[in-house]
Amino acid sequence: QVQLAESGGGSVQAGGSLRLSCVVSGYTYRDSSCMAWFRQAPEKEREGVALTDIGGGSIVYADSVKGRFTISQDDVTRTLYLQMNDLKLEDAAVYYCAAGAPFYCMGERLQSRSSFDYWGQGTQVTVSA
Repeated sequence: QVQLAESGGGSVQAGGSLRLSCVVSGYTYRDSSCMAWFRQAPEKEREGVALTDIGGGSIVYADSVKGRFTISQDDVTRTLYLQMNDLKLEDAAVYYCAAGAPFYCMGERLQSRSSFDYWGQGTQVTVSA
């Protein structure tokens, strides 16, 4: 059973930085080698932020975070990271990591939430002015 556990959320002023982590347990290549970060703000749809495969390739970002966020992974510890710099008020949301089949990392684009079978519990990111 694949399980994901995020950490690293918190409160930060606009312009600040946070680093999110997501530890994957029960990893299998077939089920969880495509990994992504999503976020969901109140009364908004969950949206994809960044995606990568377990080897650190096939990296894709949402336009809204390009140049500010960096997705990375450690395939030894099975940990996914999201370094978030120059945070803006609109970045405030609950951030989720997700894992799915490798196919979903082959399209060179962000995938919808329905593509991912495994989700973490989410971590809150609050950005203040």
